[in-house]
Amino acid sequence: MAESPLFSASGVPSTEMQQQIINIAEKLRQSLESKLESESREKLTTYVEQGFNALTARMAAGIPESVRQQMLQAVIDETLGFGPIEPLLNDDSVTEVMVNNSQQIYVERGGKIFLSEVRFLDDEHVVRVIERIIRPLGRTIDRRWPLVDARLPDGSRVNAVIPPSAVDGPNITIRKFSKKKLSVEDLIRFNSLSPAMAEFLKACVVSRLNVVVSGGTGSGKTTLLNVLSGYIPNDERIVTIEDAAELQLHQEHVVRLETKPPEPTDPQGRSVAIRDLVINSLRMRPERIIVGECRGGEALDMLQAMNTGHDGSLTTIHANTPRDTISRLETLVLMAGLDLPINVVRKQIVSAINLIVQQARLRDGSRKVTNITEVQGLEGETVILQDILSFEDQGEQDGKVIGRFRPSGVRPSFMPQLKQHG
Repeated sequence: MAESPLFSASGVPSTEMQQQIINIAEKLRQSLESKLESESREKLTTYVEQGFNALTARMAAGIPESVRQQMLQAVIDETLGFGPIEPLLNDDSVTEVMVNNSQQIYVERGGKIFLSEVRFLDDEHVVRVIERIIRPLGRTIDRRWPLVDARLPDGSRVNAVIPPSAVDGPNITIRKFSKKKLSVEDLIRFNSLSPAMAEFLKACVVSRLNVVVSGGTGSGKTTLLNVLSGYIPNDERIVTIEDAAELQLHQEHVVRLETKPPEPTDPQGRSVAIRDLVINSLRMRPERIIVGECRGGEALDMLQAMNTGHDGSLTTIHANTPRDTISRLETLVLMAGLDLPINVVRKQIVSAINLIVQQARLRDGSRKVTNITEVQGLEGETVILQDILSFEDQGEQDGKVIGRFRPSGVRPSFMPQLKQHG
């Protein structure tokens, strides 16, 4: 598309045009306020088009039709969507949107990060979009508590920070959910794991082993947790616990729980944390407990649940290696506030956890399962870990990491349990 003074070749409006788009959108939002919650997106889009035509009738004669269509789409995005970042959210090739400030927006494509041409008008514009995201969820953000976690209607994860905590202006980080739920076949096709690893993990989940998926930020832990959860038999009662509900389980017997931040109007500042939900879930007759991520004292309650009959539970944790996962679990258990000796903590861990599945984002942006590791027990004060399968990095070819998935040749100690479940 040819570039005009009003829109760039990629469709980004000039500052003057963006201000005009915002002015029109604000008028339309005011006129549609009573309909925004009740009408369908299709009807609202029709109302916006009609209002746009009425408001721009005078200027239409001097504007080329192609520019007018760009302007209309931008007004629709600003009125009904999330403003300038709406096209990025609709772009299937974009997996993450990172708004550092109103004038600097990065996107992730194919595991690589690129600077986008898209801009907000100013800081107030960013804050308005943040409020639009969190309002339907009953969450708030202000100077007293300038942080918020939320999700978009499609399940994409959102984190936002505003001043005074955000020094350079309000920022937004959106981890997009694929419109198509990734299956184990997709992960095999992406070479994230081998067919043999997938079959082994399926056997472990069906056999009710307790599994921890570990990895760094953006390594694909939640995607893998989703895939593993899909192996749980349909007749089992599952309770999922998350900060922001992201898991997409296909089973029917699922209860989804989500944390709740303190209400600004509540003088006692009461909130519902992951730990509260884990404790409560034990009273809900769960056959499987899935915790989206252990990051605090709830790790102790999760281990206790695994050790008291709730086997087959799943969770994720931030750690770079299976050995680091054990150290991180020890730290999280101590955050529960109980003065437990470290050897008691380690006994709890080795008694509860059967398997650690290590996920990593490699230097070429690809995501792979790098280790499937059994927690075998304690020897003295050392937790014994044994790799069952691992990824062997063999260098790069044409900018892509190459390697092979290699079995260790060691039979896991829980093989009798796998045989019992067929």
